[in-house]
Amino acid sequence: MSSDRRVPGAAVPDPMIGRLLDGRYLMGPRIARGGMASVYEATDTRLERTVAVKIMHAGLGDDDEFAARFVREARAAARLSHPNVVAVYDQGDEHGTVFLAMELVSGHTLRDTITKESPMSPLRALALLEPVLSALASAHRAGLIHRDVKPENVLIADDGRIKVADFGLAKAVSADTQHTATKGVLIGTVSYLAPELVVDGKADARADVYAAGVLLYELLTGKKPHEGESPIQVAYKHVHHDVPPPSELVPHIPPYVDALVARATAREPGLRPADAAVLLHQVHRVSHALANGVREDPDLTADLAPMLLSRDLGERSDTASDMWDADEMAALMAPSPVREDTATYPAALPPPMQPPPGAPRPAARPREPRAPKPPKAPRQRRPRRSRRGPILLVLALLLATAGGGAAYWFGWARYTSTPGVVGMTQSAAESKLDDAGLSIDYADAAYSETVPAGRVIETDPEAGSRILQEGTVTLTLSLGKERYDVPKVKGLTEDQAQDALLEVKLSFDETIEKYSETVPAGTVIRSIPESGTTLRPGASVDLVVSLGRQPIKVGDWVGDDYDDAREALEERGLVATVTSEEYDDTVPEGDVISQEPRRGTLFRGETVSFVVSLGPELVEVPSVTASGVGAATAELEALGFEVKTEESGSYIGLGYVLSTDPAAGEMIPLGSTITLFLV
Repeated sequence: MSSDRRVPGAAVPDPMIGRLLDGRYLMGPRIARGGMASVYEATDTRLERTVAVKIMHAGLGDDDEFAARFVREARAAARLSHPNVVAVYDQGDEHGTVFLAMELVSGHTLRDTITKESPMSPLRALALLEPVLSALASAHRAGLIHRDVKPENVLIADDGRIKVADFGLAKAVSADTQHTATKGVLIGTVSYLAPELVVDGKADARADVYAAGVLLYELLTGKKPHEGESPIQVAYKHVHHDVPPPSELVPHIPPYVDALVARATAREPGLRPADAAVLLHQVHRVSHALANGVREDPDLTADLAPMLLSRDLGERSDTASDMWDADEMAALMAPSPVREDTATYPAALPPPMQPPPGAPRPAARPREPRAPKPPKAPRQRRPRRSRRGPILLVLALLLATAGGGAAYWFGWARYTSTPGVVGMTQSAAESKLDDAGLSIDYADAAYSETVPAGRVIETDPEAGSRILQEGTVTLTLSLGKERYDVPKVKGLTEDQAQDALLEVKLSFDETIEKYSETVPAGTVIRSIPESGTTLRPGASVDLVVSLGRQPIKVGDWVGDDYDDAREALEERGLVATVTSEEYDDTVPEGDVISQEPRRGTLFRGETVSFVVSLGPELVEVPSVTASGVGAATAELEALGFEVKTEESGSYIGLGYVLSTDPAAGEMIPLGSTITLFLV
């Protein structure tokens, strides 16, 4: 029985385990497998550290277009330096095995946390979501879109650090031509796909915002917002159904948390936050309200989700009434009580109570008999009752009322909340601020990767902040995406070309050296991308720099057939020429006797000279028949032949030549041997 026969049902060994990938990464056990790649624990033998190596599945890695896009996006992702992003160390391709070396995070995924803890409190859910949004915001500022935000791509280390994985990979397989790059397969986990990705496969940073909103819903409820028997059904619901309010499953969730989920998961991209940084700001506002115990905040709710929530929010209330109930406000405004036996009534007490009209008065005390009147003393005037007490009472009441009113006015009533206008057009923002009674000022316009030109990037103060009524809100408008054209660098030196790139805020990446027959050494031939290509600031540009004319190896052709040498040299771009042809007793006819130059290199179009052999020089055999052996031998040797004698079959001892071999008249090389047959 053969020893390599496989037992039915036995596991097939993973050929990747134990392999030294790219001469550097010693592959260990597989720790994860997804639709596009598998992840292995590996040892970086060069730096002696443990890493995670992601291996693209063979079908994707064999696609040249995908592999090229993956390399570019992996390079861009490696430039992300953020504490909440899994670091990318290296990328390579070893004989079709496309791989990515990354930071290894020991711990678990957010999926495990959702399984164990959900539904969780809004504060806990936002605390888990905040580092995810911080990582996405960093990527969005760099012009990267994740496109596969899901719990499985959020890693939680054993020490509590939260990191987002797979930056760059998702975009590499799902750019504007994602369907062709992946053989028509829609990339991304269907439960977290934004509607625009389902419809046409194209999206921007708001697709990540949508996925983060779905993630928040799942943290709050423990369930996905859209479920179905097949991925197609789930995708259909993303397009045609709003994400329901989390409070439908968890009733104690405040309305403004529902509003936050509704804003992030709006089916229309224009109603969502422009990018993760804007959503992160809104999360901070909601977290602050939750931390302060605010149950209802209609202003915050309306600001987060105008026209989106179907919940009956009731009448709008001032922020003060959300922070303080009526009894607490009354207690703060009321004067302090004092003892009843004080001589005067302070502002804290009401005047002495009088019996209500119509009530019986107390009975009069009976008079006692009068005593005889003593002699009249000089009459003294009764002291007049002081009016100071009531006056002080009125003054105290007025002061208390004025002080409380002033405190309320200066501390609260004269303030309002800054409306949210980020993402609006200039005219819409001006209209909303004007309706709120606020003045408008403008800061210098700024570029934005996510907010279209003419729309609001940010406000000062921020949305939801307290601002004086009729105060001023400073708007920063978007100039759109900051883009620059690659300058013309052909014909410049490498240093000059790098300076030209820096002048337009582009980054020099690497020099690609290439031989050129027309461009002098050290001069730029072209750029990659080509001149005139529009790029965002900081984008990398490669320079193709001339090495000058390419040297061509001549080779040693002595002893070889000249025709073969000529053909080979002409294919290399050199010219072969025969300067002379010579007889040579040792070199066959047509072969090379010598060449110039014998070795080294030449440049295209230069000449190699050859001396070609005509073979040995031929001489005609003279006729020596009937000559004496001595005379015949002398004649032949004089011509350069070797002579040998033999007796013929009719030899009688005369010593004359009967015949020769070769025969007379044949052309033979000098030095050949001629046999004389004697008679």
